Parts: sequence; C-alpha cells; structure tokens
Amino acid sequence: MLKGEKNLQLLDHPRRIVITTHHKPDGDALGSSLGLYHWLKKHGHDVEVVVSSDFPTFLDWMPGREDVLIYPQQPEKCQTLFERADILFCLDYSALSRANILEEIIAQANGQKWMIDHHLDPEDFADLSYWDAKAAATAQLVYTFIADIMQDAGSINADIATCLYAGIMTDTGSFRFRSTTSAVHHIIASLIDAGARNWEIHEHVYNSSTEKRLKFLGYCLLNCLEVIPDYNTALFAISKEDLAQFEVTTGDTEGLVNYALSIKGIRLAALIVDRTELIKLSLRSIGEIPCNEICKKYFNGGGHLNASGGSSSEDLSTVVNKLKSVLPEYKELLTK
Repeated sequence: MLKGEKNLQLLDHPRRIVITTHHKPDGDALGSSLGLYHWLKKHGHDVEVVVSSDFPTFLDWMPGREDVLIYPQQPEKCQTLFERADILFCLDYSALSRANILEEIIAQANGQKWMIDHHLDPEDFADLSYWDAKAAATAQLVYTFIADIMQDAGSINADIATCLYAGIMTDTGSFRFRSTTSAVHHIIASLIDAGARNWEIHEHVYNSSTEKRLKFLGYCLLNCLEVIPDYNTALFAISKEDLAQFEVTTGDTEGLVNYALSIKGIRLAALIVDRTELIKLSLRSIGEIPCNEICKKYFNGGGHLNASGGSSSEDLSTVVNKLKSVLPEYKELLTK
C-alpha cells in the first residue's frame, strides 16, 4: 500500500536525505538501508545512513557499511544531518519508538518522513508510506519501490542487488519461511542477474562465527535449553552471567532461537536473554501460532505471526515463568 504518492516528485531533483532503521539493525534493516542508499546516491542525492546502535559484525562486509554513521559515536554530526534533511527514510520499522534514541530526533525533524516497512499495525507518522505486512522483508519492498514505483529496475547494480539480497535472505531464514513466495524468488533471480553473488553472501553471513560464539552456542544447547513437551514448546533462558562468560557481542545470539524450533514436534520456540537493562524475548513459531499476539499482550512487543519480539523489566526467571503460564491459553494451537 502506497500513501502520499504525490511526494515522490521530491526525488526529481537532488535532495539531502537521511536513511534510518530500527535499533540493533539486523540483516534486513541494514540491507534495505544500504540498498536504498546506493540507489539514491546513483541518482545524485546527498545521502547518509544513521543508526542508533551497533550491529552484528557478520554484516560488516556489506557494500557501503563504512559510510554508516552510528549516532552515539558522532551525535553532533548526526544531529546536523537530521536537522538539514529534506527527507528522512524510516526503513524496517513502523513505530518511531523502534528507532530508540532517534525517536524524538526524527519526530522533531522538519524534513518529510518516508516509511518503507512490512510490520503490522503501522503508526500514522509518515508523509509517504509504502507498507505491506505480507512482504517477506523490507528489502523486498525497497526492490519494488525502485523497480515498480520508481520504474527504475535498470539502475539496480551489483552493490544494490547485494544489499537487498542479504536483507531478503536473512529475513526469510534463507528462503525457508512461509513468507517466501514465488514473487520473492523472482526478485531474488533479478538480484542475482544484477550482480548479487548469492554464494558469497551466504558465506559472509552464515560462515563467519568466532570460536567464542561457537562455544557459546554449544553451552546454550547443553545448559540453557528447556523443552516443554506438553505444549510442544522449547526455550532458551540466557543469563547476563552467561553473556559475560563468553564475551557475547551484538549478533552472537542471532539465530539461536531457531535451534529450539528445529526440534522435531516443536511448534513454538523462545529465546529469553537478560540484557541487564531489560529482559529481551524472541519468539518463533510454525503454523498459526501467533507470536505477535503473545508478545503484544504479555511482553510489550509485537512483530509477525511467526516471528516476534518483546521485552520486560522483570527478572529472568519471572519472564520465563510468565511465558510458561501463557502456554495453556494456546494449547489447542500448540498441540493440534
């Protein structure tokens, strides 16, 4: 769904543009941001990507990563960029609170806000919004924004294609989630034709673990995994001491929840991590089990039907017990 289409004419002439995404950017957040960044630069715009925090090192290879500004590291420069921007792109989030420390800065900026996103229940803050909750990834929407809305598929070069491929790949779990439609595969084929080297991208993302991360993974599988067979549920509960022991950095817990979901018969999986300030929770499911509903009702979060996140200010054991107490409410879905 595209709203505010009349504003597209702003791109007819060079503009000062800032691209933002959600806190702790993942592959889709950074891939969609850098894909759009390269396309806008190619058309003569003055563009910067500003994020509110660091992100996983397995994304450091992405074309243009060296140009990404992390707000806490250069606040004055970033503040100036926001103040002078004609357009602020808000990618992979539909609520300003997801931008964390950038929320008020974006809200108060004079430039137009343009949102491209695929999450449910978008807030009405954007002058232009391109939104589709059925899209597999925001990177998919950036592709169709360029190819269909701007009718400029021919300008998609290898750098753009590489970033968008990485975004779609990571948000579809390497194309295995139910959101991976035939349309997604057609887009992926187009990106490969445009220069995305698919085998290299997979290698960068999935074969770049450190020794400490692998040992952390083994520790979690042996010591932190709990299976609840009566509800076809499995969960990891990771303490702050566990994180410290293995010197866990941003991105080291990425994908861990999927190991719980990979157990035969499991229909709901959770990763619950004590991040000191808050307990962070990630849910994954199969079928019609509504991760988004559980996170929204009980853990101050939300997301997609089969992949959502939340948080809590309670302690780790309390959050674990709270999740367990919710399971009977969904017993019919979990056990059918």
